[in-house]
Amino acid sequence: MGVFGTQARDLFSLEGKVAVVTGGTRGIGAGICIGFAEAGADVVLIQRSATNTSTKDAIEKMGNKAWIVQCDLSNAEEVRKVTKYITEDLGLLIDILVNCGGIQRRHPAELFPESDWDEVIQVNLKSCWCLARDIGRHILETKSQRNGSRGKIINIASLASFQGGITVPAYAAAKHGIVGLTKALSNEWVGKGINVNAVAPGYIATEMNTALIENPTRSRQIMERIPANRWGSSEDFKGVVIFLASAASDYVSGDVVTVDGGWMAR
Repeated sequence: MGVFGTQARDLFSLEGKVAVVTGGTRGIGAGICIGFAEAGADVVLIQRSATNTSTKDAIEKMGNKAWIVQCDLSNAEEVRKVTKYITEDLGLLIDILVNCGGIQRRHPAELFPESDWDEVIQVNLKSCWCLARDIGRHILETKSQRNGSRGKIINIASLASFQGGITVPAYAAAKHGIVGLTKALSNEWVGKGINVNAVAPGYIATEMNTALIENPTRSRQIMERIPANRWGSSEDFKGVVIFLASAASDYVSGDVVTVDGGWMAR
């Protein structure tokens, strides 16, 4: 037995919990899903396509349950239907939501197409709001079934939640909105049994950042500013999201945790 005994370890357990995660097929989202399963949770993967089963297979290999629910986050009507499907058709009691799905579109601001703006806002902000609203309502309505256990909503923000970036006005607007949404929902729900927090990744070596990684000038500039002297990886998110999803964070709400190798401290 460790210094803290079993009680401290139990604070971080997700045994018996059901987590719903968007964007779980790759990158940060996949790392979060695997971390949840390692902590004991079963996972519902909201995916645009059901053909990618890599995360589901990895979770089931650990002995946990996993479901793929098809939903295109750019389709507002599909997003509105997905919570009802999970809770009624699958019959699941949701404990945790992670809004991780996101897209990126890059254009000079004066040439940014309205269609790309609308798509980025829908996927990166509006879908998060709709899922948080619907799953939040489900958690509140099923409070009597939870034996005092709190619901947890985790939104994935960004360094662009604090900075404007370059050629990404829609992404920056959406990620600023994620911080405001997180705080607004926390204000209403933390006293009712739901903690709402956000995680702001720094520069992470994922597919979304391929253009930056492959640009030798920008990649060098970014690396020179990261105090940790490396780009982040999906593994860097397991600990923080398990903390925010577990009983260990029951008095933490409305916060934005940066996972950036010290970038924001510069």
